[in-house]
Amino acid sequence: MSDQPDLRRGESRSAENSSSVVVDLKEYKQSKDPPPVTFHRRELDAILWIYGRMVGEGEWRDYAIDHLKDCAIFSVFKRSGEMPLFRIEKNPKLATKQGAYSVFNTHGVILKRGHELQQVLKVFNKALKLVEK
Repeated sequence: MSDQPDLRRGESRSAENSSSVVVDLKEYKQSKDPPPVTFHRRELDAILWIYGRMVGEGEWRDYAIDHLKDCAIFSVFKRSGEMPLFRIEKNPKLATKQGAYSVFNTHGVILKRGHELQQVLKVFNKALKLVEK
Protein backbone atom coordinates (compact mmCIF):
# COMPACT_ATOMS: atom_id res chain seq x y z
CA MET A 1 0.00 0.00 0.00
CA SER A 2 1.12 3.51 -0.60
CA ASP A 3 1.54 6.24 2.01
CA GLN A 4 -0.74 8.57 0.04
CA PRO A 5 -4.33 8.86 1.27
CA ASP A 6 -7.03 7.63 -1.06
CA LEU A 7 -8.96 10.81 -1.90
CA ARG A 8 -11.69 8.75 -3.61
CA ARG A 9 -12.63 7.18 -0.29
CA GLY A 10 -12.79 10.56 1.52
CA GLU A 11 -9.40 10.35 3.18
CA SER A 12 -7.74 13.74 3.43
CA ARG A 13 -4.17 14.88 3.27
CA SER A 14 -2.68 16.53 6.28
CA ALA A 15 -1.33 20.07 5.91
CA GLU A 16 2.15 18.75 6.56
CA ASN A 17 2.10 16.41 3.59
CA SER A 18 0.49 18.90 1.22
CA SER A 19 2.80 20.75 -1.16
CA SER A 20 0.22 23.41 -2.06
CA VAL A 21 -0.45 26.41 0.18
CA VAL A 22 -3.34 28.83 -0.07
CA VAL A 23 -2.11 32.42 -0.32
CA ASP A 24 -4.24 35.55 -0.23
CA LEU A 25 -3.67 37.20 -3.61
CA LYS A 26 -4.06 40.74 -2.22
CA GLU A 27 -1.39 40.15 0.44
CA TYR A 28 0.93 38.56 -2.12
CA LYS A 29 0.61 41.51 -4.52
CA GLN A 30 1.23 44.02 -1.73
CA SER A 31 4.33 42.16 -0.57
CA LYS A 32 5.73 42.00 -4.11
CA ASP A 33 4.65 45.44 -5.28
CA PRO A 34 3.81 47.78 -2.38
CA PRO A 35 1.25 50.51 -3.11
CA PRO A 36 2.64 53.96 -3.89
CA VAL A 37 2.70 56.75 -1.31
CA THR A 38 -0.26 59.09 -1.79
CA PHE A 39 -1.60 62.30 -0.34
CA HIS A 40 -4.69 61.81 1.82
CA ARG A 41 -7.83 63.86 1.28
CA ARG A 42 -7.09 66.41 4.05
CA GLU A 43 -3.52 66.84 2.82
CA LEU A 44 -4.72 67.52 -0.73
CA ASP A 45 -7.34 69.95 0.58
CA ALA A 46 -4.65 71.98 2.37
CA ILE A 47 -2.32 71.96 -0.64
CA LEU A 48 -5.07 72.83 -3.13
CA TRP A 49 -6.27 75.67 -0.90
CA ILE A 50 -2.80 77.26 -1.12
CA TYR A 51 -2.67 76.45 -4.84
CA GLY A 52 -6.02 78.18 -5.47
CA ARG A 53 -4.90 81.27 -3.58
CA MET A 54 -1.66 81.49 -5.56
CA VAL A 55 -3.46 80.96 -8.89
CA GLY A 56 -5.80 83.81 -7.93
CA GLU A 57 -2.78 86.03 -7.34
CA GLY A 58 -1.33 85.06 -10.74
CA GLU A 59 1.74 83.36 -9.21
CA TRP A 60 1.04 79.76 -10.25
CA ARG A 61 -0.70 78.29 -13.29
CA ASP A 62 -0.31 74.52 -13.33
CA TYR A 63 0.43 71.54 -11.08
CA ALA A 64 1.31 67.85 -11.24
CA ILE A 65 0.93 65.06 -8.69
CA ASP A 66 3.27 62.07 -8.66
CA HIS A 67 2.68 59.01 -6.49
CA LEU A 68 5.91 57.05 -6.30
CA LYS A 69 6.94 54.01 -4.26
CA ASP A 70 8.81 56.04 -1.63
CA CYS A 71 7.18 59.50 -1.78
CA ALA A 72 4.31 61.61 -3.10
CA ILE A 73 5.10 64.89 -4.86
CA PHE A 74 2.90 67.89 -5.64
CA SER A 75 4.77 70.08 -8.16
CA VAL A 76 3.77 73.67 -8.90
CA PHE A 77 4.52 75.42 -12.21
CA LYS A 78 4.41 78.98 -13.50
CA ARG A 79 4.18 77.54 -17.03
CA SER A 80 3.60 73.89 -17.79
CA GLY A 81 6.69 73.54 -19.99
CA GLU A 82 9.13 74.66 -17.31
CA MET A 83 10.74 73.21 -14.23
CA PRO A 84 8.49 73.28 -11.16
CA LEU A 85 8.69 76.42 -9.02
CA PHE A 86 8.05 74.38 -5.87
CA ARG A 87 7.71 70.73 -4.89
CA ILE A 88 5.70 69.68 -1.86
CA GLU A 89 6.85 66.18 -0.90
CA LYS A 90 5.53 63.56 1.49
CA ASN A 91 8.14 60.96 2.43
CA PRO A 92 6.90 58.59 5.17
CA LYS A 93 10.41 57.21 5.75
CA LEU A 94 11.41 60.60 7.21
CA ALA A 95 8.37 60.84 9.51
CA THR A 96 10.31 59.83 12.63
CA LYS A 97 13.34 61.94 11.73
CA GLN A 98 13.07 65.43 10.21
CA GLY A 99 9.40 65.10 9.27
CA ALA A 100 7.53 63.54 6.38
CA TYR A 101 6.66 66.85 4.67
CA SER A 102 9.07 69.11 2.76
CA VAL A 103 8.89 72.08 0.41
CA PHE A 104 11.65 72.42 -2.20
CA ASN A 105 12.32 75.32 -4.55
CA THR A 106 13.37 75.09 -8.22
CA HIS A 107 17.01 74.46 -7.31
CA GLY A 108 16.19 71.59 -4.92
CA VAL A 109 16.84 73.60 -1.77
CA ILE A 110 14.60 72.65 1.16
CA LEU A 111 12.63 75.74 2.19
CA LYS A 112 10.80 74.08 5.06
CA ARG A 113 10.48 70.59 6.53
CA GLY A 114 8.33 69.27 9.33
CA HIS A 115 6.01 66.69 10.83
CA GLU A 116 2.77 68.62 10.15
CA LEU A 117 1.75 69.68 6.65
CA GLN A 118 -0.05 72.83 7.84
CA GLN A 119 3.16 74.11 9.45
CA VAL A 120 5.24 73.33 6.36
CA LEU A 121 2.78 75.10 4.06
CA LYS A 122 3.20 78.30 6.06
CA VAL A 123 6.28 78.93 3.93
CA PHE A 124 3.83 80.21 1.26
CA ASN A 125 2.24 82.79 3.56
CA LYS A 126 3.40 86.21 2.45
CA ALA A 127 4.55 88.73 5.01
CA LEU A 128 2.68 91.98 5.10
CA LYS A 129 4.60 94.88 3.61
CA LEU A 130 4.44 98.46 4.78
CA VAL A 131 3.54 100.78 1.96
CA GLU A 132 4.34 104.45 2.47
CA LYS A 133 2.80 107.26 0.46
